[in-house]
Amino acid sequence: MCAGITPRKRRRSAIALVLLAACLVFSGCSPEAREARYLEAGKRQMQKKDYARAILQFMNAAKAMPKDAEPNYQLGLAYLARTDYQRAYYYFKKAVDLNPKHQQAQLKRAELLAATNNKENLEEAQQKVHELLNTTTSTAEILDTLAAAEWKLGNQQDAEKHLEEAFAKFPQDLASAVALSRVKLAHKDMLGAEEVLKKAAAQQPPSASAFMALGHFYMSTGKTAEAEAQFRRAIATDSKSGPALLSLAVLEVRTGKLDPAEQTYAQLSALPEKQYRPYHAAFIAARGKHALAVAEFEKLNRQYPDDREIRTYLVREYLITQKTADAEKLVTSALSKNAKDVDALSQRAGVYLITGRPDDAQKDLTQALHFRPDSAEAHFLMAKVHQMRGALLNQRAELSEVLRLRPDYLPARAQLSQLLITSGAAQSALELMNGVPAAQKNNLGVLIQRNWALLALNQPSEARTQVDRGLAAVRSPELLIQDAYLKLQHKDYASARASLVEALNKSPEDLRILRLIVASYAAEKQPAAAVTVVRDYAQQHARSAIAQQFLADVLMANGQRQQARTALLAAKAANPKFMQADLSLARLDATEGHVNEATKTLSAVLAQYPNNVPARLMLASIKETGGNPNAAIDDYKKILQVQPDNVLALNNLAYDLVEYGNQADEALKYAQRAAELAPETPAVENTLGWVLYRKGMYSMAVPHLQKAADKEPSARRKCHLAMAYLKMGDQERGQKNLDAAVKLDPSIPEIKTARQLLDDMQGGR
Repeated sequence: MCAGITPRKRRRSAIALVLLAACLVFSGCSPEAREARYLEAGKRQMQKKDYARAILQFMNAAKAMPKDAEPNYQLGLAYLARTDYQRAYYYFKKAVDLNPKHQQAQLKRAELLAATNNKENLEEAQQKVHELLNTTTSTAEILDTLAAAEWKLGNQQDAEKHLEEAFAKFPQDLASAVALSRVKLAHKDMLGAEEVLKKAAAQQPPSASAFMALGHFYMSTGKTAEAEAQFRRAIATDSKSGPALLSLAVLEVRTGKLDPAEQTYAQLSALPEKQYRPYHAAFIAARGKHALAVAEFEKLNRQYPDDREIRTYLVREYLITQKTADAEKLVTSALSKNAKDVDALSQRAGVYLITGRPDDAQKDLTQALHFRPDSAEAHFLMAKVHQMRGALLNQRAELSEVLRLRPDYLPARAQLSQLLITSGAAQSALELMNGVPAAQKNNLGVLIQRNWALLALNQPSEARTQVDRGLAAVRSPELLIQDAYLKLQHKDYASARASLVEALNKSPEDLRILRLIVASYAAEKQPAAAVTVVRDYAQQHARSAIAQQFLADVLMANGQRQQARTALLAAKAANPKFMQADLSLARLDATEGHVNEATKTLSAVLAQYPNNVPARLMLASIKETGGNPNAAIDDYKKILQVQPDNVLALNNLAYDLVEYGNQADEALKYAQRAAELAPETPAVENTLGWVLYRKGMYSMAVPHLQKAADKEPSARRKCHLAMAYLKMGDQERGQKNLDAAVKLDPSIPEIKTARQLLDDMQGGR
């Protein structure tokens, strides 16, 4: 045994020698060998389009050989495939910095520069491509990149010359042919553009991509038959070409061939590529075949349980078909497997919102935002939570956050704009819609929402121009409503109704349309005609609870209570779960003095939906009227637990607390909050003034009471103001307002109190 070497050390040495031998045999331990192995693995992943794994392999290659340009070039290609242009540019530049002679990295970097609209970037791209042409033979890609930069820099002749050169030298390069055809189209040379693409399609071997390019050209020029022929040639060349099948399906839809399109989408969804899986089910859902769509999405979900896109589609279809329990079960199951699934958390929150559970929705959204603070979808749903609670300021803040994260999130922009219009900030709403990203400037939704801001600002001339522009493109219900609104302003009632009838045929359950029709008849003082129209509509939609409800509303407004009750019962027959009919029946019972029946109906609603604010508000009002203000106070407090910023509950609670509960300090807190949310509102001003009066703060009470009495005079408000003036020693104004109160309604009990104050003042003299 050698001195100093133990058996354990010898074993370690032997193991090391074996490992070294293995490394030498397999050539896997040198940095160059490791780099080569990682690069090869990454390229295999690129072929599979698994870019995330490819990036990991290329990163490992870069670590093995940090001074080699190739791993960085491959990283640039991977990020380019993921359309992450910023990172792609970073790695192409890094590759060039490591090896200025890496021509492919130079070219890709130049391509990205040429894809911008920045003049300095374009000039740099042009310079780099010229440098490449001086050091290597020209290729189609090099000439295409040079032409792209030249075109954007305004050198159109040079651009066309280089594209002609590329197409002549490399006739099979489709990118050159497509770019050249676009240049010729820009010069209105239709025949020249078509000829270029025809030559590209005539190349051998046949190219599905070339046939598609020619098909898209025909499609853009309105030659749908020729386009279809080319798309079919592409499919005949490559029956598994997803882009070709998708192009044919889109064309078939545009030309009204929906059944053939459905078959084409079925072929598309049968392809192995993940992105095409849901297309057929989504298309049959769009055709209104929701039961079939649900069945197909369920099948896909069983096959691909980890595919979140399919799950999202399935949740949507469950909600459309009112299978909320199935939707909730689906996402809850997903969360049991992965509690950090942000998509599932947001989807379940959406289900909770639909089923009236904002507290549960908020819990899920809070979790979602904890895991992904930049989730625009979660913030958007959180805005809906605040909307349900009447917390308009919080709703506005969440919508603003959505737009900060994603300026292109159009539903959030439209909702925020409408919120601003409702709160009297129409100019801000208009500026918000003017600030949409450039790509959305011509979006129909943007035009429509912008029109509402213009109408709120009383700018009918521009609104008229924009409505006409929109209607020339598509006669959407929303544009037709705006058209009618403008015509009503000019008292062109018949023409307005024609637009509204057209809109109603397109969107038969949009009650705004019916309301405007009723308003048009009311403006002409023809209420009976309005009732007739709505009754006919309700008969045509006998199974629509919404239609029967609206008929009831019109009948009640017209004083026809018994007929209204019949319509409400018809609404319940159409949909026994239609809660709005229950609320209307309760209101009708309360109006007719059937308080017990109204209370019973509302209590039943609240037993099933404890957070139903309209039902609890109505019940609180009945309790107030019935001489039970303490019970009403409890109801208002319950409402504020659900909707902390409900102005009506805040205002009524403040009034009841000071009037019946002798709790002026607590009342002031609620009255001030109501005034913050609804400044200048007469009822709110009166309550705040009355609370201040009861606290003995007469000088502070007078301005609020004065505003309320001036804006919407009533006997009680005039009496409150009279009492405040009398308490301040102003007998003249006190007497004047008391006299006004007596003229309006001499029976209110406050008049006796005010007269006593006046008598005391006069007796004191």
